[in-house]
Amino acid sequence: MISILPLFESKLITKNNLTTSLMMKLLNQYGRSEKQFKVGMIVTVSNIMQSDYSYELKAPIGKQFDPKFKPELTPRQMLERGVFEGKYFNDQILEFPKEWYITALRKGKLSPQGSNPKINYMGVKSRQSLGVWKKGNSWIYGDDPRGWGEWYFRYYLGRRDPSVDRKQIGRHNGIKRFIGSLQKDCKKGDMSCGLVKRQLLTNWAYDATRY
Repeated sequence: MISILPLFESKLITKNNLTTSLMMKLLNQYGRSEKQFKVGMIVTVSNIMQSDYSYELKAPIGKQFDPKFKPELTPRQMLERGVFEGKYFNDQILEFPKEWYITALRKGKLSPQGSNPKINYMGVKSRQSLGVWKKGNSWIYGDDPRGWGEWYFRYYLGRRDPSVDRKQIGRHNGIKRFIGSLQKDCKKGDMSCGLVKRQLLTNWAYDATRY
């Protein structure tokens, strides 16, 4: 049996050969359920963008959040609704619980072969490329090279890094300004209005159906 940790490091999986069918196969063979992630567990990271990194889970999954941080969507719900054009987290299926991915795969909400705006919840593009975010390193903090979304998935899982957490929670709360803008321009629940803003909110763990 192939160890789950060096799958990406050994190049057995690359950004060119990863497919949805291979993702499902790997999840069924090697994926871990939410119940297997416990406080004190060390999560070893091995993906296309990052290796030689690990972190300890210091809080139960989905619990003990900073009181200033109140996301409306879980990582699983984000993936199932369609975020980041189905692209960001596909090579991290062995880092996070398999439940986060399986339904999203079945719904066709993941696109490992390339970004696909049609997969997004609102079917529109609503983000800048990772390259733009990384330019000047102004929005990439700590050990999360993919930015806020990756930070949130790891925070929800139970990682805590106080200095980085404060910055990313502040960024999340700052996105609330788009809720006010949406409420000003659109009738509540009119999902045909404000598509880009609704997708942006979904990408930041806000429930766009509430506004």
